[in-house]
Amino acid sequence: MAEPIVIVDYDPRWPEEFARLCDRAQSALGELAVSIEHVGSTAVPGLPAKPVIDMVVAIASDDDLPEAIERLEAIGYRARGDLDVPGREAFSWPEGESRHHLYVSPSSSEELRAQITFRDVLRSDPGLAAAYVALKRELAARYRDDRPSYTDGKNDFIAAALASSIAEQPDAEN
Repeated sequence: MAEPIVIVDYDPRWPEEFARLCDRAQSALGELAVSIEHVGSTAVPGLPAKPVIDMVVAIASDDDLPEAIERLEAIGYRARGDLDVPGREAFSWPEGESRHHLYVSPSSSEELRAQITFRDVLRSDPGLAAAYVALKRELAARYRDDRPSYTDGKNDFIAAALASSIAEQPDAEN
């Protein structure tokens, strides 16, 4: 059975843990990694979250994915497919490592753009971040042992935040 969903207070060590995991992935991937981003709630200073680092590696194109999988598997990650999220390859963390989520996406991926945009919106809007934490805590209490329902419960909030962010961006043609 999966671990229960628990939201904890922000841990100032999360950026350090991301940096350590990022360095490890960067060393394995070398030139294939266009960038490695800390995403998810642990990437937002002060935001309570599940204590699991989310990171996404941007690669130039889907053509680089087989080589990226091979290099990450050589250091203990296991590719899991897209887990029904097009534009993203998910990986299981290596045995002996702290639990974390690693994804690989081509730099043109809409999923990658959405992850980075949502992180940045939460970082810049304390009111939205507080509302997101309240939702996450309510969902964690309701779906403590049901990760799919917990995740699904956040979808409308995330979609609305992304839509609002896009609507607020200046029109490049004006």
